[in-house]
Amino acid sequence: MRSARLLVSVLAFATLMDVAAAQEVRGNIRNGRHLAQHWCGSCHGTLRTPDSRGIPTFVEIARLPSTTALSLRAFLYTSHADMPNIQLSSTDADDLIAFILSLKDR
Repeated sequence: MRSARLLVSVLAFATLMDVAAAQEVRGNIRNGRHLAQHWCGSCHGTLRTPDSRGIPTFVEIARLPSTTALSLRAFLYTSHADMPNIQLSSTDADDLIAFILSLKDR
């Protein structure tokens, strides 16, 4: 019985991961790049240049296995002590997410 529960849990988790990976990415990459450069670029950098303070670039963020549209959306709508509290519209969030995910293969 315990093995059956474990198997069901593993299958459910795998299904959720497939759903997260298959999310539709909507948004304007060009506008997302502009927003990233304007609001975030001074700390994160939009290219591959590492920051001396250990702040990841957008390319590094995009390459993380955990980076999905869903994880980025959750991050963008959560306050963080070390980041400015920018109020994003859903369109701006979509654009920023599209830009970041476009960097996965770079």
